[in-house]
This record gives sequence, C-alpha cells and structure tokens, in this order.
Amino acid sequence: MTVVVWFRDDLRLADHPALDAAAAVGAVVPVFVADAAVAALGGAARWWLREALTALGHDIAARGGHLNLLQGDVAECLSRAAAEAGADEIHALAARIPADRAVQEGAARQLAAEGVRLVLHPGALLHQLQAIRTGAGAAYSVFTPFWRRFSATEILPPREAPAPQWADRRFGESLARFSQLPLAAAWGEGLHETWAVGEAAAVQRLEAFVADGLADYARTRDRPDLPGTSRLSPDLRWGHLSPARVWRRVQMAIAADPGCETGGWAFLRQLGWREFAHHVLDAHPDLAARNLKPGFDAFPWQTDRSTLARWKSGETGYPLVDAAMRELWRTGWMHNRCRMVAASFLVKDLRQDWRTGLAWFDDTLVDADPALDPFGWQWVAGTGADAAPYFRVFNPVAQGKRFDPDGDYIARWLPERADLPRDLRHAPGPRPVVDHDDARRAALADWKRSAGRE
Repeated sequence: MTVVVWFRDDLRLADHPALDAAAAVGAVVPVFVADAAVAALGGAARWWLREALTALGHDIAARGGHLNLLQGDVAECLSRAAAEAGADEIHALAARIPADRAVQEGAARQLAAEGVRLVLHPGALLHQLQAIRTGAGAAYSVFTPFWRRFSATEILPPREAPAPQWADRRFGESLARFSQLPLAAAWGEGLHETWAVGEAAAVQRLEAFVADGLADYARTRDRPDLPGTSRLSPDLRWGHLSPARVWRRVQMAIAADPGCETGGWAFLRQLGWREFAHHVLDAHPDLAARNLKPGFDAFPWQTDRSTLARWKSGETGYPLVDAAMRELWRTGWMHNRCRMVAASFLVKDLRQDWRTGLAWFDDTLVDADPALDPFGWQWVAGTGADAAPYFRVFNPVAQGKRFDPDGDYIARWLPERADLPRDLRHAPGPRPVVDHDDARRAALADWKRSAGRE
C-alpha cells in the first residue's frame, strides 16, 4: 500500500516519527502544502523555505522519490494527495502551533468523511504540550519551575525504523512556481552568502558546535563578537533537526567529556526556553496580538514613523543597536544578546509598541517563529509571561562595552566605525535618535502613569 507523509516545518528525513511510521506501513508519497500560513510568512522565512524545500526535494530524489508540492487549502490539498497516491492514510507530525492545530483538525475531519485517516505523531517538540504541567494540572507561567520539571524528564532515543521506500507518484506544482522569493534581490544575496540550508547543512552546524563551541558556551553565548552560539535556530524552526536529536547529541557530548557539562547544560536550558515559549503560546494563542499583562493596554506607545525607520535601517546612532539591525538585514539572523538590546531600545528608548518590532522581525528573520518571537518580544517589553520588568531598560552603550568589549562586532557591521580607536567604537553618533538617559526617564514616567503607580 501507499502512504502519504505531510511535511510542514519538519523538513528532514532523519529522526522523523511520522515518516518512520509511514515507512513501516507501505511506500511513501511525500507532500508539502503551501497554504495561507505559508503565504503570510515574512520575506526571509519565505526565502529559507524555498531553499529548504529544494534541499528536501533533492534528498528525497537521491533516494528514489519525489516531493510533491501543492498550493491552497490544506484539507483540499491533502484530499487530492490521498487520491493521487491511492492512499487511505496520511501521516504527519502533530502541530506545535495552535493555529496549525486548528487547520490540522479541520483537515482530519474532512479526510475522515472521505475515508482517509490523518495519523499524527509527536516529534515537533521535545515533549507533548500536555506532558509538562504544574501539580494542579495547569500550564506553567514561570520558567524556573517549568525547567526544573522539564529537565528531569527523559528524552527517549528514536525507535528503529526501516528506510522509506518511495512510491513513484508525481503531481502538484513545480518548485519554480512557488511564490516564495523575498521582495528585494539584494537581500536574497546576503542570505545566500550567509547560509547553507537543509538537513545536511544543519547536521554539519550541530557537529561543529558540539566540537568547537559547546564547552565554552556558558562563557561565550552572550558575546556577539565571538562565534559562541550554535546558529541552529533556523534549523530547529524549519525542522532540519529534531529538538530531540539536538538534545541527545548534547547529552552524549556531556557524557563523553565532563568539560562540556557546564556549557552543555547552559545550551540545553535554551532548548527548554524554546519549549517554554510553546507552552505559553498554547495557553495564550493570541500571544502575538495581546499583552499578557493587561496593565499595559493603556500604555501610550509612540507612533513616530521616522524613528521606527531609523531603527529598522540601523541608523539610531547607537552602535550596538545599529550593528545588530544591519546584521539582521544582511543575514536574516541576529545574535540573541543583540535581539534583546535592539528590542529593548525600540520598546523603551523609542517607546514603540512591541508588536511593531515583532512584525519587522517576522519579515526579516530566517528563523522567525510564531511561538518564540512573540514570547521574546513580550518578555523584553515586560508585558508577557515571566517577563523582564518594564523598568529594566538596557543601556545600549553599556551593553556594547560589556559584551563586545573591543568593538569587533560593531566594526564588522558598521565599517564606518572600524577605524575608530576601540574605546570609542561604542560612543553614540553625533545625532542619535534619542538621548538614552532622557528616553529612559520618559519611558518609566509613562509606565508609572499608565499603570496608576504615581
């Protein structure tokens, strides 16, 4: 018999429970559906997806199969795929995002009426969302107790599975007709120069990080001037690596070398933070639109388009912020410490609504994620779950001196500052968009007034 496997943000062949289960049943017909959610992706994410589908298609073709690409309503496309394949089962990983689950449930109902079963498997996250709960059975809202419970649970190795036998079924669109290209050609050039996309490239990044970065991760992870992070966020976002595979690989490194223990657990904690964001989104499906702390609903956000434009283009006059925003535009990625500083600058120095920053990151990040991004923006803005308090305002100059001490990161992305003495690279430009001290006082005054704290 033939079985359809529906790929979404799980664009890999290894450690893929849905693919493994389908391979145990019959010959596999792989399908990807470009639905309304794909059409709504930002430009950088669309670029990554196009490259990822190309890589996955090549990987499947090298093994004798063909990745079938369909566009439109998910239920209708999956119904067509089942008919074209002559299949009465479709296997997929259970969705990790509430909106995707709603689409998945609707598709399951329509398929069932047609005699086709949608079979869902865990694997998009380390644990199913309902598995980590408080003693009262509720979702966690604070990370530390969540992590304490989460880190004590076992991540099981994958079951042995046969290599898929691919059925020769060809239908749907060619990749060239998928409208996934970003709007600016120059932008795509920077992404091409920065990234190799696909499962093989992801495995290489993982192994390079374990070999060269894991032991020092706890010490270097906040340094944008050093290669101290894994850069695996887009690979996890698009599922070139399962989070379980990454977790197990780091655990193996810790077991093999005690020198990796501190760095290894610091990194695993970041995987736990990723899972926590999904738990918060599961409890608050409108996380990208609504302040989790309603006291911020009355906050007088500013709407000055000129200051927003200067932030987007990396022309605020604050070197660390500007370097970060230019790295984002060129590469579709930004170091996590810089994400926090740039976000804090927007919502506190410029007092712009965090949703404005979220929209820009959604459009420019190759790892733009519907769980992590709104969770992170609300954390920085002080409006979300377990958030940094609003009165914690990052000083962009002090942050630069602390985490980019020689200004090497600034020199890399702001070449006009490369010839300055190292102790001057962090100084604000001659016409900064705001004075940080004045902006901080104004933001805190607005916060006190809007929340009735005066």
